[in-house]
Amino acid sequence: MTNNEPQATPALMEFPCHFAIKVMGETHDDFSSTIIEVIQSVVPDFNAEHIEMRASSAGKYISLTCTVHVKSQVQLDSVYRLISAHPLVKFAI
Repeated sequence: MTNNEPQATPALMEFPCHFAIKVMGETHDDFSSTIIEVIQSVVPDFNAEHIEMRASSAGKYISLTCTVHVKSQVQLDSVYRLISAHPLVKFAI
């Protein structure tokens, strides 16, 4: 006898959790403060203490590793969606 009922897929992540998001963009005076504001619109307690910053060897680009404390997949998706849509951001992973 076979069971044709759909099987529940196990969650890939458990929430709440800390999640690192890498954000890349061209070097700009307001890049990090802008990314902080974007993240804070979804995760209000996020601040600069949760960012590691690195410049490219030529200094044209900057990468931020932002560790956010998210409560749900929906919240994490919202952060990614807003960051990825921002005009200063080249990509986010």
